Amino acid sequence: MEELNELKRILKELRPNNWEDIPDIDLYMDQVLNYMTRQHIGLESGETLTSAMVNNYIKKELLPRAKGKRYERKHIAYLTAICLFKQILSVDSTKELLNNQLLDSDIKSFYEKYCTKLDTAYDAVGEKIQENMTEQDISELVLELAISSYAQKIACERLLELLV
Repeated sequence: MEELNELKRILKELRPNNWEDIPDIDLYMDQVLNYMTRQHIGLESGETLTSAMVNNYIKKELLPRAKGKRYERKHIAYLTAICLFKQILSVDSTKELLNNQLLDSDIKSFYEKYCTKLDTAYDAVGEKIQENMTEQDISELVLELAISSYAQKIACERLLELLV
């Protein structure tokens, strides 16, 4: 099935840019929003990131303030992680996780660790997808992934409570 091969390809190939490949020139908000669609699989397929959301993340102290109206490489790194975390965690939990991760680390080190863990997770899911899967196989995999996602979400929330 071609759709299975495409999904497997996306999980194998589409990744956020490495730290060194994120532009080291300052970007305006519209450039940041456009760039973010290449950083996060979900943003290219219908999720949205808006300037209001970015401003809210700054207000809630998940994201450092921009220099004037210009955003740096570190802002892209933060937003890349925030866009994923917000799918699983509340804004407050995302803030706790970022604060905890950045206690003994700078944003570059955190972002590199984030990308490595994302690679591992995408690869693990991609390995479960086989091109000759039947509808029943797909249904079983969806069930497994949904239950696993829920279990991991519960574990994330409870473990974050231990960090607070």
